[in-house]
Amino acid sequence: MLKKIFISAVLLIAVLSFVVSLLGGNNGGKPQVAVGDRVAVININGAIVDGAGVEQTLLGGTQAATSGQLMREIRDAAADSSVKALVLHINSPGGSVTAAEEVGRELERFKETTQKPIVTSMGDQAASAAYWLASYSDVIYANSSTLTGSIGVYMPYMNVEDLYKKIGVYTGKIKSGPHKDILSPDREMTAEEREILQGIVNQLYDEFVAVVANGRKMDPAVVRELADGRVYTGKQAQELGLVDEIGNYYDALEAAGKLIGVNGIPEIKEQPVARPWQLLFEARLQEFILGQLENALSGAAAEAQQPVPQAER
Repeated sequence: MLKKIFISAVLLIAVLSFVVSLLGGNNGGKPQVAVGDRVAVININGAIVDGAGVEQTLLGGTQAATSGQLMREIRDAAADSSVKALVLHINSPGGSVTAAEEVGRELERFKETTQKPIVTSMGDQAASAAYWLASYSDVIYANSSTLTGSIGVYMPYMNVEDLYKKIGVYTGKIKSGPHKDILSPDREMTAEEREILQGIVNQLYDEFVAVVANGRKMDPAVVRELADGRVYTGKQAQELGLVDEIGNYYDALEAAGKLIGVNGIPEIKEQPVARPWQLLFEARLQEFILGQLENALSGAAAEAQQPVPQAER
């Protein structure tokens, strides 16, 4: 019985792999041919967060841009000899400093190891951590109405001690050190704790300023004057030296093409986005297979508990 279950599981997994490959593969009947010089487009949509994969909704939208996925795409572009430039297509309000630092390091490595240009196209917004990433570009395009900048760092916290008292909730904790519960919302922050956290914020802010100053080839003192956390329109950012050109995504693609000697819009390499029905079908198929395996195992367990007839001489 266990042998049958194992064989069934292998067959079901094989079917799943085949169907998924059909969903994500080249099924349009177009032959695979050699490609010429092209640009790799990295889409950065939503908040920039630490993580391994793409966070998509069932309707096909992107919830967040994860550092793991972005780093893989950048490395894949660096390893592809047909890719001659990178285009960052950004529509993000910002996100995690650590995630931006991780992705920024890969962008820096891409430039150092390949000597290939990076062009950024800003959509509705490319602020805070998103501008951190844009700073690694050789050319930045933005729309006049794009919201960008927001160069700075903050650390949120709240104090709900009085609220707890009103509803009769009293908390306590046993801790190994005086600062183990720093940022605890059930008590007032001490002056010493505020100094500790301000030091962390200041360090991260200094790193942000250094990234912008280095990428935009600006005096750090000038960047600090601009980096008070405010957002700028694309037009304002251009006047301040934070953006190079006013233009849309296709203007940025054409500019990338010129940098690699291609007239017009170059050929594009882009990470495919799964269609909503594909996500739904794959989820349903996985649920079906797991259900079949669970039923088979339950049946085997029940059968094992039945008395086995003995052959008597």
